Amino acid sequence: MKSFILKWYPIILAFLCLLYSVGLGLFSMTEEAQYSAHWPGTILLFAIAIRQRRRT
Repeated sequence: MKSFILKWYPIILAFLCLLYSVGLGLFSMTEEAQYSAHWPGTILLFAIAIRQRRRT
């Protein structure tokens, strides 16, 4: 389980942020939803950059 979490934590975190943004949208907090909608992409891009630096 630990190896699974260490490998997939960026995707899990990005998915949780996506659910948070959708939840805000459903509760009519559109400005907050739009702000938090950028978090998943940012998390995934940083994860890619960190993993590329780790291999070199």
